[in-house]
Amino acid sequence: MWGTPGSGKTTFLAALSIALMRRKDNWKIVGSDPTSNDYLVQRKRALLHERVFPEASSVLEQYHWMLIGPGAEQSRWWSRKPKIGPERRIRVSMIDAPGGLFAAEEPADGGLTDSRQRELLDNLAQSRGILFLFDPVREFEIGDAFDHLHASLTRLAERMLAAGEVRDGKLPHHIAVCITKFDDRRVFDTAVDRHLVSVEPDDPYGFPRVSDEDARTLFHALCQISRSGTADLVFAALERFFHLERIQFFVTSSIGFFVDRSTNVFDWDDSQNLLADGDHLSLRIRGEAHPINVAEPVLWLGQALTTTGK
Repeated sequence: MWGTPGSGKTTFLAALSIALMRRKDNWKIVGSDPTSNDYLVQRKRALLHERVFPEASSVLEQYHWMLIGPGAEQSRWWSRKPKIGPERRIRVSMIDAPGGLFAAEEPADGGLTDSRQRELLDNLAQSRGILFLFDPVREFEIGDAFDHLHASLTRLAERMLAAGEVRDGKLPHHIAVCITKFDDRRVFDTAVDRHLVSVEPDDPYGFPRVSDEDARTLFHALCQISRSGTADLVFAALERFFHLERIQFFVTSSIGFFVDRSTNVFDWDDSQNLLADGDHLSLRIRGEAHPINVAEPVLWLGQALTTTGK
């Protein structure tokens, strides 16, 4: 996972199991070791019952899960009824790093003095799927997304080039670009104003969404409000370092929109699910967590890597 401090990396991971449970296609996630299982249980409890956000990562944390889903339909020429293949399994090994590591300055001699930086780059070089979280709220207030992308990206490219892993001038990774905090009214209104919001007819809550096809358009619109004016360089860097067909955009929210339990339907005039506590220094979740587009980027990466075999 790649992103700035406060972009929601830890919360995204915590919301993943909730998102899978709310899907209708029977995908589920199971930890491959006690630490990974404990993470899912504890973070899910915090979001669902305590309605608080997990603490941001201060160390490199690694988790290993198995995504288990329904088998794919396989057509048979002698029968109109397709055959359901064996269950699909996607192994997910994920590293969650403190956001500040991605923009840490490198010494003039080219050496990385922080062992955590070396470990981070080792994991990025070994991985083939990356979740890149773009936080439009932080970009509006601070504007440092490009700094946190470019610093580590150039070091990663140097390693991959030395290892002979660069093909056609591009890195081999698939990258899911997640535009986070769609539930924030400013982000939501930007999407509405540009007519990018729709509602899936089979959604019982009537939640608004931005399709994956329109997500890139919203990304470019949100880049215009960057405090530093450098957000447009994020996409420029992505398209220069990665194959375009291996980049997919998603509009996500780890907590989703507020739903009044008396109506159980999304209210366009009362959607804010994030509230400030009395001291205005901490945040809490107003209602139930309904993650939006959290499972989809992970499933896309897993299925893309399964298809390419790389």
